Amino acid sequence: MIITYLGVDFFKVQFGDTTIALNPISKDSKFKTTRFMADIALVSLNHPDMNGTENLSYNGKDPMVISGPGEYEVKEVFIKGFASKSDYENKERINTIYSVSLEGMNLCFLGAISDINLSNEVKEALGDVDILFLPIGGDGVIDSTKAEKLAVEIEPKIIIPMHYGDVGMKDALKKYLKEAGEENVKPIDKLTIKRKDLEGKLGETVVLSVDE
Repeated sequence: MIITYLGVDFFKVQFGDTTIALNPISKDSKFKTTRFMADIALVSLNHPDMNGTENLSYNGKDPMVISGPGEYEVKEVFIKGFASKSDYENKERINTIYSVSLEGMNLCFLGAISDINLSNEVKEALGDVDILFLPIGGDGVIDSTKAEKLAVEIEPKIIIPMHYGDVGMKDALKKYLKEAGEENVKPIDKLTIKRKDLEGKLGETVVLSVDE
């Protein structure tokens, strides 16, 4: 599996011949977007910064778009969506948390979540999380302190921070890494990982550079 960060909460996840887009940035957003062909698009919040599925079609082929709670199966990828709260841009909205199972790994994408009080039902449904995509920027989503607290509660093997830099509060990444006791973590361009690489890991932070 190869994970690439494209800014805000936008990621490309590639495995085999399948590509998943997480919260693609729309052409109507003020942030820079990226076009590529995706098989599956997960949208956690109906906002131009996160719902740019129009950029994921190619040669008349459109992705399977999932934009809310429920259970889904697409190309041997098992997806569960859970409703949560977001205050993105100071407006109360419904945010969807996604659990994605593929290649023997369990990914949890929190989207633009602003409330760290997950229900017991959601916690149980998430199960053992291998890779957690964690917003840290504040300003409508959880800030670095709440993010670190939630990460400790979820207990993932790997944590990928998102929603910082051009969006959210200043120095959010620096503050989060300090909270997590991982100030020496250096950014990498992409995360290439297999199931066996997760052995022995617990709460390890991986910082991905924004792919230009």
